[in-house]
Amino acid sequence: MLDAALRPLIDQPLAALAQKAVTWKISADTVTVAAFVLGMGAALLIASQLYWVALGVLILSRILDGLDGAVARLTKLTDLGGFLDITLDFIVYASVVFAFALADPERNALVAAFLTTSFMAPAATFLAYAVIAAKRGVTTDIRGAKSLYYLGGLTEGFETILTLCLMCIFPAWFPILAIIYASMCWITGGTRIAAAVQTFREDAQK
Repeated sequence: MLDAALRPLIDQPLAALAQKAVTWKISADTVTVAAFVLGMGAALLIASQLYWVALGVLILSRILDGLDGAVARLTKLTDLGGFLDITLDFIVYASVVFAFALADPERNALVAAFLTTSFMAPAATFLAYAVIAAKRGVTTDIRGAKSLYYLGGLTEGFETILTLCLMCIFPAWFPILAIIYASMCWITGGTRIAAAVQTFREDAQK
């Protein structure tokens, strides 16, 4: 929801970091993989109930996740880069939620399962819309140059990261935060389905 609004605030510092990465010959894919490794490390720390350490590692992971795109824009956007970026992000998000279930199964397991299921609503609609948009040659740069079409929604990158960070800061609140965010995921899925129906309706009428 807020990704596009925040883009002007984060583009400049990310571009400065990206310039250094390019100077040091660090590729965008390398940054993507590093972000993934750190994200999975954060999940392991959460499972061990080291929440504050996990928070720092998770934030660093997500900074690198933003940096990879900035590096790619200074060098070259690739299909592989786009694939890795989206795929590894989803794995990290689901793994962090699973880690909270491992940290406190009695309190968190059921609601973690609900949240993981709910992730499918924005994830599936995002990817399906991107496939059809690519087929039709539809593009957008409202969130910067991307390898895939980014359809907005109530739960985008910023909201996801904020929620995961709040879970690390207030682990006892995980069930409440998870239910709130899961509800937002279903709303996002619904609005994206509505957008797809409106945009792609002519195919169904032929």
